[in-house]
Amino acid sequence: MKKRELGMVDVYVQPGFLIRRAHQVATAAFSTATTDLDLTAVQFSALIAIKDNPDTDATRVSEMISFDRTTIGHVLARLERKKLIVRRDGVIDKRTKLLRLTLKGETMIREVSRRVDEIAETILTPFGVSERAALLKLLAKFASQSSDHIADEAPVSDRKRK
Repeated sequence: MKKRELGMVDVYVQPGFLIRRAHQVATAAFSTATTDLDLTAVQFSALIAIKDNPDTDATRVSEMISFDRTTIGHVLARLERKKLIVRRDGVIDKRTKLLRLTLKGETMIREVSRRVDEIAETILTPFGVSERAALLKLLAKFASQSSDHIADEAPVSDRKRK
């Protein structure tokens, strides 16, 4: 039996498409609520990671917020330029830069924290109470997957061939 070619109607129900759209909605909600602060959701996550783990390094921050190690350097550089964090040489390894919040960074966290409920409400508006709980539970389960596991489970025909 020959498979039919996919059309746009098929794209709109694909999990990857829906997740990308959901990410766009969530990003827009954060951006709209914090437009006056010039801060992204990833930058905010990095600030929280540094607050909870003072004197951590960029690699640990990238692990804590599940963000690409290469790109986290750019995120941290922007936070440093905004004077929200400071970097100093490591005690044991001078090549390692240890991260700490500044007073301005602590103030930024408090300001965004006051808006978190508004952001969540914007994102979850289409859902009732029980749907919200179910969605958050399913998203947590989905997000807990390892990307290595997903690659291992891909059909052989989808993997890169040598």
